[in-house]
Amino acid sequence: MNIGFIGLGIMGAPMAARLAAGGHRLAVHTRSAVRPEVSAAGATLCASAKEVAAQSDIVFTMVPDTPDVEAVLFGENGVAAGLSKGKTVVDMSSISPIETKAFAKRINALGCDYLDAPVSGGEVGAKAGTLTIMVGGPEAAFERVKPLFELMGKNITLVGGNGDGQTTKVANQIIVALNIAAVGEALLFASKAGADPAKVRQALMGGFAASRILEVHGERMVKRTFAPGFRIGLHQKDLNLALQGAKAIGVALPQTAGAAQLMQACAAQGWEQLDHSALVKALELMAKHQVMPDA
Repeated sequence: MNIGFIGLGIMGAPMAARLAAGGHRLAVHTRSAVRPEVSAAGATLCASAKEVAAQSDIVFTMVPDTPDVEAVLFGENGVAAGLSKGKTVVDMSSISPIETKAFAKRINALGCDYLDAPVSGGEVGAKAGTLTIMVGGPEAAFERVKPLFELMGKNITLVGGNGDGQTTKVANQIIVALNIAAVGEALLFASKAGADPAKVRQALMGGFAASRILEVHGERMVKRTFAPGFRIGLHQKDLNLALQGAKAIGVALPQTAGAAQLMQACAAQGWEQLDHSALVKALELMAKHQVMPDA
């Protein structure tokens, strides 16, 4: 297929590289430098999102936030300007479900399909092709794009109509944030009580408290390795989407609000570029104690 990919950051670059490795022709556009894995895949670098869309049958976008998606799709020289009838736009960013529905209608009006397909699994999953992909949109478009999703992910689900993929991602981010906070509190408690947090984590991995968060992010907390796989600033954005949506539908999310405040505390310290496992640093500030000393 002729595929376009816009947004080659921490997640987008390995995802695009996997599409090219599947034997597809790849046109790309990015604000940053093209990463080596994308260049090595033989991608064609385009000067604009419009140019990408003109060269592609299916256009993927993977950018940070709702305004970024709107600009890429509908801004000057955006995707919409390069579309022709029958093409498909797949947004894999994590953005507002409400705005997603509006974007879909505008793309549909051009005679094109739209899928919202946010992902979970972080940089590790993007590189390994094991992402969880949550899709909203028409079934026919989903089936057409599914072979491409299978190059990037393992757990691929058509949840419902446009916007439902983004709603699922918001739910995912709630669960992940609360688990990170729980693991942080547990390891901080154990450390302050005098136990070895590394051994506590090891012991818990064999019990009912075992989780992917305890495995991966618990290790980050112990080893103090907070280089970003998924940045605090982006997760903070996702929790704000959850709280805005909850207000709109009249749902209380008290634990989500607490996790959002911990991330806000981290951002206030200038840590928004760190991995979201660094949420534990806000808890450490309040306790005047670190899970483990910094190297």
